[in-house]
Amino acid sequence: MKITILTDNNTIIDRYFIGEPGFSAYIEDENSKILFDLGYSDVFLRNAQKMKIDLSTLDFVAISHGHCDHTWGLESLLRYFSELEFEKVKHKRPKMAAHPKTFKSIIAEGYSEIGSMLSDNKLAKFFEMHLDSKPQKLTERLTYLGEIPRKNDFESRQTFGKKEGEIDNDYVIEDTAIVYQSSDGLIIITGCSHSGICNIVEYAKSITKENRIVDIIGGFHLLDPSEMQMNGTLNYLKKQDIKRIHPCHCTDLKSKIRLAAVVSVEETGVGLELEYK
Repeated sequence: MKITILTDNNTIIDRYFIGEPGFSAYIEDENSKILFDLGYSDVFLRNAQKMKIDLSTLDFVAISHGHCDHTWGLESLLRYFSELEFEKVKHKRPKMAAHPKTFKSIIAEGYSEIGSMLSDNKLAKFFEMHLDSKPQKLTERLTYLGEIPRKNDFESRQTFGKKEGEIDNDYVIEDTAIVYQSSDGLIIITGCSHSGICNIVEYAKSITKENRIVDIIGGFHLLDPSEMQMNGTLNYLKKQDIKRIHPCHCTDLKSKIRLAAVVSVEETGVGLELEYK
């Protein structure tokens, strides 16, 4: 499996790609091509074109959760597909892996919209929709985890506005990740980890029946975290068999420094390429 970071807050030095506060990763496994999240704008598309990555041949688009910094790039992808059709250029109709609540409108105080700009009905014109809270197999060894059980008492305590039609504040119940079962252990790819990075790891281990963890790549949602969350995360990760991590996007510098005390923290940004067997 090969992972290429298309969108992140940071970029890798001497590569000259574009960054933005969002996340998107391009994943190749076996003969399948997967786009995991799409960032905030067309940055993922512009970077992919510069990297000579052909998004017209995507087999899957998988979404971690509905927030704007992970879904608003969908408009650019649909425009790209439409322009290919205008020019009579063939492209695949990808499968869309997402939670049933991913594309609901989200209203937060002071903001008209922080969720997806596109409904699942609109997206169904361009994708074969697979909306499910349960895990979905993308390839033989790559699994979209679906809804993450929230079992510990120190994570996923923050809410973000309210979903359309719902009374309770939004705990981003749809937040999920992707796990790859390599010969050496698990590679976990996250979007924002609103469900909690430790909850995500536990569920990935449960689904795969594998305890070894090679790498965790993506947002850990440690932005000025409470001491309870930070200490709980550090204590959990210290006990795990983790070779290294690539925290990015929604992981602040202080949190990365503290994480580095218990596990090897590697540089991450647009242009990073990682390969696993």
